[in-house]
Amino acid sequence: MSDAPPRRVIVVGGGGQIGRALLATAPPHMSVTGLARSALDITRPQDIAAAIRRHRPDMLINAAAYTAVDAAEAAPLAAFATNTSGPRTLATVAARHGVRMVHLSTDFVFDGLRSTPYPPDAQRSPINVYGESKAAAELAVAEALPDALIVRTAWVYAAAGRNFVTTMLRRMKGGGPIHVVSDQIGTPTHARSFATCLWSLVDTDARGLWHLTDSGTASWHDFATAIAEEASARGIIPRPPRIEPIPAAEYPTPARRPAYSVLDCAATWASIGRVGPAWRDELTRMLSSLSAPADQEGILA
Repeated sequence: MSDAPPRRVIVVGGGGQIGRALLATAPPHMSVTGLARSALDITRPQDIAAAIRRHRPDMLINAAAYTAVDAAEAAPLAAFATNTSGPRTLATVAARHGVRMVHLSTDFVFDGLRSTPYPPDAQRSPINVYGESKAAAELAVAEALPDALIVRTAWVYAAAGRNFVTTMLRRMKGGGPIHVVSDQIGTPTHARSFATCLWSLVDTDARGLWHLTDSGTASWHDFATAIAEEASARGIIPRPPRIEPIPAAEYPTPARRPAYSVLDCAATWASIGRVGPAWRDELTRMLSSLSAPADQEGILA
């Protein structure tokens, strides 16, 4: 066993669902500090420089993002400030100080017109402001720090925070029926399983563009149906409500969404020596952790 001291890691966006998962799953050879926005606002270059000087990290992981997809349509400057300018500054400062950088990105850099999984080298073609800001960030980070590790993921959820699962559970408390889009396809990804696999990928010393999600595919309707079934079986909701499928055209939103968001993770799984867990297994695992009454009250409040 190596006697080398743990590598110092800053998780930027440490208060978000992926940030919290990274802190919870950090391996023993990583000494990890999570910095929420109150401690490090990546739209403020002086905050970034100060954090690097204070913590002297060997590596930083950027899990901070402006993720309000619909709000971004009316606030593109805010979206680009956090999602593009901030990561560019992080990468520039990291390069200056010899710090390794991991930057997290999204399936929304693609237009969703394919019917087979997107490989990492597929052409970027975002169809909304959020996707445009994240696609621009990938280019900016790679330009400022060519050996950065950029990892795209999709449809992330966790036991806490605002995400599809917690939203559905709150709505299901009322009994339904609930109408959910059935013609948008992707891969639900548990933040904790993503974080665990990301640490493994980091340990391979990977660089460049990679994809990482749980395995399998689902529509939002499939996902909602599984949430209802598994939550009801565990007593988190009183009974599974009726989940009605609808086309995206009947649920208009300010931002367009890709119709197909499945990412090809084969290279990542081969690199870390394991296949990502099945999305429904991870959903079941997460919901099983909510069996305590206090947890149920918190998620359904």
